Amino acid sequence: MELYAILKLIWAGLLGILLIGLGVMMGMDMGVGTLLRFVGRNDGERRTALNIIGPHWEGNQVWFILGGGAIFAAFPTLYATSFSTFYVVMILLLFSMIMRPVAFEYRSKVPGNTWRETWDWAFLVSGALPMIIYGAAFGNVLQGVGFHFDWTAQYHQDESFIWYLLNPFAILCGLLSLALSIQQGGAMLMLRGVKPIYSRARTYASAAGLIAAVLFVLGGVWIQFIRGFVFTGTVNPAMESTPLGGPAVAMQTGAWMHNFHAMPILWVLPILGVASMVLTSVALRANKPGLGWWLGALSWVGTIGTAGVAMFPFLMPSTTNPAQSLTVWNATSSNYTLICMLIVAGIFVPLIICYTAWCFSVMRGKVRVEDVVHDEHSY
Repeated sequence: MELYAILKLIWAGLLGILLIGLGVMMGMDMGVGTLLRFVGRNDGERRTALNIIGPHWEGNQVWFILGGGAIFAAFPTLYATSFSTFYVVMILLLFSMIMRPVAFEYRSKVPGNTWRETWDWAFLVSGALPMIIYGAAFGNVLQGVGFHFDWTAQYHQDESFIWYLLNPFAILCGLLSLALSIQQGGAMLMLRGVKPIYSRARTYASAAGLIAAVLFVLGGVWIQFIRGFVFTGTVNPAMESTPLGGPAVAMQTGAWMHNFHAMPILWVLPILGVASMVLTSVALRANKPGLGWWLGALSWVGTIGTAGVAMFPFLMPSTTNPAQSLTVWNATSSNYTLICMLIVAGIFVPLIICYTAWCFSVMRGKVRVEDVVHDEHSY
């Protein structure tokens, strides 16, 4: 296999790792925001929940930047087309994510109940909405997206953004993503919280894990009746990066199951996903939040990994003109760019992982209500 094709495969794998990291780390933050009004019944308890995640939420957003940066640098055609297709959805995502840091900084600046209640609702919206959109994006690309290119390679959108938000399969995937984030956020609240926050977080997080397992299985059954995409012509993995003039592509019901039938070992990923979700709930109910957190991370590995291998090598298939679907083979940067970016990623991704681990190690320990309310520097 040519070096260019190998680099494309490596970057497809790196993109998957970054998307999993985004789901685990940012999902944890968003899960805490979603649960804030439920695990905290008064101002002191809610402030405690915020300070549990307070030292980490800004650093965890690095994974969002890494994911977007990787798509921009390694898959520029995918970046341009997806951010244009989902433009309104992206604006909603960015608006909700802007609300979070503002809410962190301003919530406790004014002692009034109305003021703080308003920001608590902002935490709920800015925690739940991004995760729903994140999951819905996977649901949309699994169904295919309405776009095509003209002869000048100019992109044209063929479906309304409302369909991307409100179609049933995307909603299911969005709810699955939300359930996984609540599971991860609840595990974090248990790790660093005490009763009653601990007990409430255990209830919600363990239930979310079981709900996620049901939704994941339901999605797996549903996907077998969705029209997936498959190459019907000869494919050159080292082909030039252009969506025009590629091999023929057909839409077939159940096509997303072809890779699993061709390589049965891939069934490990969906099995890992379901088992991890259930075992996370079991671990949390058994008061083992550390184990539950790591099992929750494996839930993301199984979920995103399953979607990735089902679609491979498709990244953003087109329902309007399937032959113009964006794939790992035709949507990447040049050979030189992929080499340079691989060197950069090889240096900085391990550094980010080590730095993140160090931060969690240094800032471990329980956060108590009395410590927070008497600390003028706390959130």
